[in-house]
Amino acid sequence: MSTAKSTPHTGQQRPGNRWPVLLCWIAVALDGFDLVVLGAVIPTIAKTQALGFTSASLTTAATVGLVGVGIGAIAIGPLTDRYGRRRCLIGCIAAFSLFTLAIAVAPNVATFVLLRFLAGLGLGACLPTALAFMSEHAGAGRGGTAVTRMMTGYHVGAVLTALVALWVIPNLGWQWMFALGGILGLASLPVMWAKLPESEAYLRVTQGEAEPARSTDVVRGAYRRISLGICAASFMGLLLVYGLNTWLPTIMGQAGYSLTSGLTLLLVLNVGAVIGLLVAGSIADLRGTKATVLAWFGLAGIFLALLSIRTGSSLLVHAAVLAAGVFVFSAQVLVYAFVGHLYPPAIRGTALGMSAGVGRAGAIVGPYLGGQLVATGVAYPWGFYLFALAAAIAVLALATVPPAPARDHSGMLGSKP
Repeated sequence: MSTAKSTPHTGQQRPGNRWPVLLCWIAVALDGFDLVVLGAVIPTIAKTQALGFTSASLTTAATVGLVGVGIGAIAIGPLTDRYGRRRCLIGCIAAFSLFTLAIAVAPNVATFVLLRFLAGLGLGACLPTALAFMSEHAGAGRGGTAVTRMMTGYHVGAVLTALVALWVIPNLGWQWMFALGGILGLASLPVMWAKLPESEAYLRVTQGEAEPARSTDVVRGAYRRISLGICAASFMGLLLVYGLNTWLPTIMGQAGYSLTSGLTLLLVLNVGAVIGLLVAGSIADLRGTKATVLAWFGLAGIFLALLSIRTGSSLLVHAAVLAAGVFVFSAQVLVYAFVGHLYPPAIRGTALGMSAGVGRAGAIVGPYLGGQLVATGVAYPWGFYLFALAAAIAVLALATVPPAPARDHSGMLGSKP
């Protein structure tokens, strides 16, 4: 059936259509909500021992949720390449929202942890699906800008959730944080169903206008070297993002800065993240994604290493943290933009899911390593050396990746084993 008269449910994207941009931004904002929500309620749950939680079981809940996110990210890729971006994104948001809403009425620790895992599966699948959609929705030469601007939703969602938690938790109770997250996600579904079209690139594959591929192609032939480099960089990138967000105030406290200063620096770090996201994509589109992501990780490593130098100048400290935020967070997002550039639409969802899923392992390792350094009392300065090393490894990994996809006579990169 021709798509010329297709409905909004499967219709092609029209030039200037802003609905996909807004709706994918909302999907990513839900990821920002999940980044903050458990951390926001943990102090209250720990203090009241709600549902019978202990420090150990709260750690388990946090870790299991991230494991679910990683599995969801990897599992969704082949599904989006087979069934489409639109249906998968709507289904993932529905699953995340329902399980998050159910957490509000969880009767015990085991149920809470299970629901966090199931919600993580849905949430983890949202990001690579939205990334695949936006990389295909963007016009030629605009992929970097589209992806990085969409990812501002992640930080806006995190900040708004933290602000809402200041009023909701003391006045309504911690359960309402999960209830609100679930309700907002469910409320977005009718709009997504009505306004989110299917990706044109995916439709061309299904109609035979572009060559299909097997999901296993992402680790075969010429793809193998690309995928290894991308996965290593994604792992290191999210190690930095989650490690810094978790431990920056504590590490700065070990350096002799006050708790208030540490929290302020965390805010400055995330302000820098938004600034970096707004500029990184445009530079990548102008100068090339590979050159930009290499420079971004390199500069992130330099500024992280500079933070190991104790200074009495508040201005210098804030400037260094701001600069680190500018480069650390958007470097990771540029990895996703690079994936969208290197892989064809037939396996782009699989490649993005693989990258995001492996990266989520770094999101677990980063806070763990930071915690070990804090526990032994050497987080300052060794925490910053660790993070700088992670950035350097990302640079080395990405240096092995070609700047553009190499193709054989069939037009498919690495189509031969």
